[in-house]
Amino acid sequence: MSNDNKKEGVYKIGINWYPGHMAKTKRLINEKIDLIDIVYEVIDARIPKSSKIKDIDNIIKNKKRILIMTKTDLCDIKKTKKWIEKYKSLGYEVIDVDLMSGKNVNKIIEITKKLLKEINDKRLKKGLKIRKARVLIIGIPNVGKSTLINRLVGKKAVNVGNKPGVTKTLDWIRINEHIELLDTPGILWPKLDNQEIAFNLASMTVIKEEVLPIDEVCLYILRKLEKEYPELLKNRYGINKINDKDILETLDIIGKKRGCIMRGGEVDYEKVYNIVLRDLRDGLIGKVTFD
Repeated sequence: MSNDNKKEGVYKIGINWYPGHMAKTKRLINEKIDLIDIVYEVIDARIPKSSKIKDIDNIIKNKKRILIMTKTDLCDIKKTKKWIEKYKSLGYEVIDVDLMSGKNVNKIIEITKKLLKEINDKRLKKGLKIRKARVLIIGIPNVGKSTLINRLVGKKAVNVGNKPGVTKTLDWIRINEHIELLDTPGILWPKLDNQEIAFNLASMTVIKEEVLPIDEVCLYILRKLEKEYPELLKNRYGINKINDKDILETLDIIGKKRGCIMRGGEVDYEKVYNIVLRDLRDGLIGKVTFD
């Protein structure tokens, strides 16, 4: 990437960055927000700050909200709990869920029913009929919204994928007799003006791999591990310290350990980059929280 695409160390995202469907999704949510009673705001427990939609309050207005942290099975729970307490101190209802086991998913239903009772009590006082909860689910791409919906429904209601952008449209889904949910595609904000947040998002494959150079994302991950989780770096790749003067030496160690060797004995660095990203995404490196 040329120097023209950098500004004070922060990447300007290129032409492919802010897809039209994200702007369209925001517009459609704005058109339907008056129908909504409660919002499920979904964030990734490994990046509880970076994965929070920057302008979320402008999008969902003053609707009642439940903050749902997914992928707790992959996070450093000690660090993530500090974020949970911080959000609770700001007045959020926070639920941390393990989508693999389904742990705490029922708590979402319980709190939704509690909030629905408050809403319906107000409706009855105004002489209006009680109704089902109309819930909007919103979050960045690849945060686990679709898996969460399937857990809530108890069966496969929406498609799930490991790449961002699986959900394409706004769809109403019946969770149970009390809750109807409006599913939305993952959205971000048009400008990534914070370098650390941008690389955290790229590290967890929230933004597509072509947005930031994969080699720089890989090196960011390795340096983050060296700083905060050196034991995981050593256990997974046999590296005690990253050689910043000759980064190829570090990549060679990983490549040889993980079998990324081309004909002639050369290390396939592109394969190394992809392995590091996959290892982090799938939790093979270990439990981490980057925020």
